[in-house]
Amino acid sequence: MKKLLFLFFSLFILTAGGILFYNFFLRKSEKGALQITSNLQSKIYIDSVYKGTTPLCFCPKNGELDEKNIQEMLPVGNHTVRLVPEERSLPEFQENITLEKGVLSVIDRKFAEGASSEGFVISLSDIHDPTSNELSVLSIPDEAEVLLDNVEKGKTPLQLKNLTISDHILTLRKPGYKSKTIRIRSVNNYKLLTKGYLGIDLSMIAGEKSTASSSATPIPQVSVTKVLILQTGTGFLRVRDSNSLGGKEIAQVTPGEKYTLLDEQTGWYQIELGNGSAGWISSQYAEKMTE
Repeated sequence: MKKLLFLFFSLFILTAGGILFYNFFLRKSEKGALQITSNLQSKIYIDSVYKGTTPLCFCPKNGELDEKNIQEMLPVGNHTVRLVPEERSLPEFQENITLEKGVLSVIDRKFAEGASSEGFVISLSDIHDPTSNELSVLSIPDEAEVLLDNVEKGKTPLQLKNLTISDHILTLRKPGYKSKTIRIRSVNNYKLLTKGYLGIDLSMIAGEKSTASSSATPIPQVSVTKVLILQTGTGFLRVRDSNSLGGKEIAQVTPGEKYTLLDEQTGWYQIELGNGSAGWISSQYAEKMTE
């Protein structure tokens, strides 16, 4: 049994998800580690292969690297991760992630109705410079305000360099959405990639509607994002019941039509159909617009 060299990477969510700490050490394998959590038990598919249910960590046990532990990890490179909640009425989640040698990546998802789902993805990328570090912050939707240790830094997408080597509090917030706070730790020689999925704050929308019904004074409204259906080779675009090509076709939409955007995953938009139901379309043939 070979003891691993130590590489520290810790984080936690200060919202309803509770606290998550992980100390990861790995240098001598051509594999990486991936931890997947969710608020509801969900089936995990990696590159279309079923791997188990959440919570699950593809990582060495007790810091020991042996043949069995290596097999429990994942090859470095690009992988497609799909989470299917046991509550089938909730939308699936799909993320493309790149695993690096000796690094733990983390995916967390909080499933909820429609666009109120939220979550985050965190990973490290080697920048081959032991004297510096970087932080890349993305969000869906974008243009979310970024606070680092309660100091405003700009809006997503955002790149920061040479953070103090210590724990930091990263907060993403946007009007109409629930703010998300994550604890991160900067590490020299690495870029820390953080993507936050912000869920719509349904309580805020309900409060605005209640105020509007009892007062004639205008109040700010949350902007509604629409998607415009673009031209396709077939003259229509298929709407599926999940965000994958294997999803069942439930409707068709026509180029030039506009629909309310409920949620988005990599390569997919969830839209509200005219009958009040929801479905997924390929983002390749749609364009976001705000009204």
